Amino acid sequence: MKAAPAAVGFRVKSGWATGVLLAGPASAPRALDRRVVELSDPAVPTSRQPYHAVMGAAGAASRRVEERLLRVVTGATERSIRELLERYRDAGHAIRAAALVVGSVIDPARIANDHIRAHALEGALFRTALAAALDSQGVPCSVVVEREAYVRAAALLKRTEAQLRRAVTELGRSLDGPWRADEKTATLAAWMALRRR
Repeated sequence: MKAAPAAVGFRVKSGWATGVLLAGPASAPRALDRRVVELSDPAVPTSRQPYHAVMGAAGAASRRVEERLLRVVTGATERSIRELLERYRDAGHAIRAAALVVGSVIDPARIANDHIRAHALEGALFRTALAAALDSQGVPCSVVVEREAYVRAAALLKRTEAQLRRAVTELGRSLDGPWRADEKTATLAAWMALRRR
């Protein structure tokens, strides 16, 4: 029997993401799984906020810290995504696409404040590391800024924002665990990815 198409949505944070798996037709998807996905290495605590660690280093040491932590983040993200997709594929899910919900896509170079720039650099790092890991597994992904997610989804899915909010809340009832804003936006992103495919 042919597997129903499936998509994964991620709400990307600093060092981790909330992932939600949806399957079925875009007109009536089902939420099948939700989980936290590590984008950093718990054994290297500074990899959760690498640019904060870079800010704390001086001179040439800051470049070495940055290079080491970028390798840690890239490796951890690739491992996490490979394991997640293997689990889903072994369970018979045909993962067709993914979508990432992020807080911002602002260019960090445009930010004057060092601390705020560190947050923007981390946002860009985790977003690009996750997109690259998905791409390496043959899963195309798109990115949506959180504050635009419901507006964009309403246009794509031909439903009102209120209808989408109710539907996303209802989809969570089939899963154990928390169903907060991160899970809901990850679900919405997966639904948009499922629709596009």
